[in-house]
Amino acid sequence: MNVVRGATKFCQGISDISDSYSGFIIDQWGVLHDGEKPYDGVVECLKELKGRNKFIIILSNSGKRAEQNKQRLKEVGIGPSLYDVIMTSGEMTWQGLKNQDDGFFKDIGKKAYIISRGSDTSITDGAGLEIVTDINEADFLIISGSDAPKMTLEDYEPVLKAAVRRRLKAVCANPDTHGIMGNQIILGAGGIAARYSDFGGVVQYIGKPHQPIFQHCMKILQEKEIYPGQTVVIGDAMAHDIMGGALMNMDTCLIRDGLHKPAFQSARDAQSTDKALTVLVNQYNQVRPTYLVNRLQWGKALPDRKHRKRAPKK
Repeated sequence: MNVVRGATKFCQGISDISDSYSGFIIDQWGVLHDGEKPYDGVVECLKELKGRNKFIIILSNSGKRAEQNKQRLKEVGIGPSLYDVIMTSGEMTWQGLKNQDDGFFKDIGKKAYIISRGSDTSITDGAGLEIVTDINEADFLIISGSDAPKMTLEDYEPVLKAAVRRRLKAVCANPDTHGIMGNQIILGAGGIAARYSDFGGVVQYIGKPHQPIFQHCMKILQEKEIYPGQTVVIGDAMAHDIMGGALMNMDTCLIRDGLHKPAFQSARDAQSTDKALTVLVNQYNQVRPTYLVNRLQWGKALPDRKHRKRAPKK
């Protein structure tokens, strides 16, 4: 795991690290787009990486399946030519629910109650399940999204308490406790699942930072002869992207202007930025990102500082 060892390298942009890696595992929300449009510089950065034959996997804790996310990316202006593969926690959840032949999913049942955004039930399409609207008829619970900010965590509590009383297993298809919608930080599916666990419910989280979804990505990369030491994980969440990458012994790059932007609000130079980062590191099990960059852009971002150069892994 990447515990604190020396300084995180402050990068001017992704161009600073591109030559050191062949594989890029990149988060979606808060890194590529805000749910409405790409962040400035993202499209150009992806084009630069693809022009250098980098293999790009977009890895999202989205509760929707991969094909739906592919379409969503296209709608916000990020076409399929800008990356190679998209993998989501929703996709892995769908596969587990359809097969029901291994681990937590084995014989979980056929009647599902779904908590999602906009009453979306597409995560079960084609999986051979029945969707029920009464929690008392369900075999298990799927938590794939939230209707925040319209609904609060407290609004979900009656259903969660009823599910706990019936001892229903819950599958969380999006472990993010919070997400970004425009300029707002909103409640995520992982936050609802955490409350279910607080009430005594049993939850299986599918997605980052848990290893199975990263192992799936590495299997894809290894088919291209790209290995963990040649791969960097780029994301805006310490708890999911940075810790998940560290658990797989991969280098990581934290996007400063994402989920943790408030933590850097008063940082005006390299010293104060480093202090703010250290506070985050102390909050997340001493896991320190290898790199820090303002956003996913090719050129400059942060004030430069002198640091010891880190040799790329072999």
